[in-house]
Parts: sequence; C-alpha cells; structure tokens
Amino acid sequence: MKPVEIYTTPICGFCVAAKNLLKKKGVEFTEIDVMRAPERRAEMTQRSNGGRTAPQTFLDGKPIGGCDDLFDLEYDGQLDRMLADA
Repeated sequence: MKPVEIYTTPICGFCVAAKNLLKKKGVEFTEIDVMRAPERRAEMTQRSNGGRTAPQTFLDGKPIGGCDDLFDLEYDGQLDRMLADA
C-alpha cells in the first residue's frame, strides 16, 4: 500500500472522520498534528497547493485534499485503487 500522510488537529470533527475512514479500510497513515506542531501548518499549505484547513491528506506524497475529497473518492470507488501498490 502506498504511504498516506494526514495533517490534522485534535479538535476537528472532519479530521476524526477522515482518520476513521482510513482506519476502517485498514490503511496505516502518518498523522501530523498541526495544533501541536504549528510550524508544520505552512508545510501543509505548501504541499497541498494552498489548502489551509485540516485535514489535508497525501497519498504517495501527492495531495488528495480534505475530508470531503477523501469521502468523494471512496464513494466513487476510486480510493481503493489509489491506495493499492503500483
């Protein structure tokens, strides 16, 4: 499975939902808490091409987007394909 990173904050319901979806699918991910490490927020914004809200999800280093984007991929049946090894 390709590496997944997710930038989050602990008080964000959308972050919880995105992480729960990934956990439900058995996806291991690296979580970066931008509330505890605020210096990482600028990194998140740069990597996500301007995405300033948490969560921001990256698959194999590429930006996927926020919670709605992740759920849209799941709904459309694309997330599993994207997560699979190339």
